[in-house]
Amino acid sequence: MKRILIMFMIAAAFGIGISEVLPGEKVEAAAPTLSMGDHAGYVWGLQHRLQQLGLYHGLLDGIFGPLTREAVITFQQRYGLTADGIVGEKTWHRLRANTFTKEQIQLFAQLVYAEARGESFEGQVAVAAVVLNRMDSGKFPDTLSGVVYKSGAFSCVDNGAIYNRPNEEAYRAVYAAVAGWDPTDGALFYFNPEKSDSKWMRSRPTIVTIGNHVFS
Repeated sequence: MKRILIMFMIAAAFGIGISEVLPGEKVEAAAPTLSMGDHAGYVWGLQHRLQQLGLYHGLLDGIFGPLTREAVITFQQRYGLTADGIVGEKTWHRLRANTFTKEQIQLFAQLVYAEARGESFEGQVAVAAVVLNRMDSGKFPDTLSGVVYKSGAFSCVDNGAIYNRPNEEAYRAVYAAVAGWDPTDGALFYFNPEKSDSKWMRSRPTIVTIGNHVFS
């Protein structure tokens, strides 16, 4: 506890975000209600999340203008919320449940790059989709870090490849999956038959094969 308090004091002194001080932890303060004319960091975060879903195509400028409002209304309509263009508690809750922070996107892209670099763009999106499917399945942790760091889930975590810097295509694959593209049709597992001799993986019904990966 004492160590955490010291870290918080350092963060405050140097203007460092808490999520940067405590990596891997989901630390999100209650966001303020946002509407037309607002500006600041929370608006940037809102635009970033809407961009992930393919709803916002303007600049990430932290200014709640007409394009941001239009994207908010579309999001609210998509998820059965009151489509008033105002980002209150319910809209924030639903938005956070379907998108990721900048730090989480970074981890997600690192995983995709480590697991699927060299695969086609569709193959990279497929790996990202498996992660999202696991989060929604009820059979795996429901957080990104929980799925990624689940013991034995990904070899790249064990061998350290997860820490390699991802390329731009890996980020685009993550965004495509978050926006709703799932080339695997709901798969929870995948493996490379040239590299894995797991009898259990081979016994599962194949949903689709994309590049070097079999998805099930």
